[in-house]
Amino acid sequence: MTFTTVSQIWNAVQDRFHQTAKNLPEQDLPLKLGNASIGYMLRHNAEVEYMFADWFFNRPLPEGLIIHTARGAAGAENEFTNLEELLAILKASNEHMIQAMRELPDEKWNEPVKSPMGISTPLEAVGRLMYHTGIHAGQISLIQKCATAQRP
Repeated sequence: MTFTTVSQIWNAVQDRFHQTAKNLPEQDLPLKLGNASIGYMLRHNAEVEYMFADWFFNRPLPEGLIIHTARGAAGAENEFTNLEELLAILKASNEHMIQAMRELPDEKWNEPVKSPMGISTPLEAVGRLMYHTGIHAGQISLIQKCATAQRP
C-alpha cells in the first residue's frame, strides 16, 4: 500500500524533472552560479538517489558506480557536459530507486534508519529526495535565466 501511494507522487515529481532535463540544451550544462553547474546538479541528483536507495532501502549502489559529487560542487573534478550520459544516469537512478521502494515491505516504511546524514524513516527519506529534486530544478532554472541574461 505505501509503495503504491508514494510511487504516484514520486513519479509526478520525477517525470517533470526528467522532462526538464531532456529539454535542456547541451550547451547549457556548463552554465553555473558559484561552483555548481547545471550538469553537476543533474549528476548530483542521480547520485543522491542511489545513495538514498542504499542507506534507507538496503539496495546497494550498482557495481562500478563512482560517486563524483559527494564533496560538493567545489570538490567535483568532472564537468558533466554530456547530456546523453546525464539523462542515462538519471533514468537508471530513478529505476533503481523505484525498485528499492517496491521491494521495501510495508511495515518498514515508518521504521527509523540510521544513515550518514542522520536518522530518517524511508518514507521521510523519499520526501527529502523529492524536496531535493525540487530545489535543484529551481536552481537549474535560475542558472539558465541568469546566465542567459549575461550572454552577449
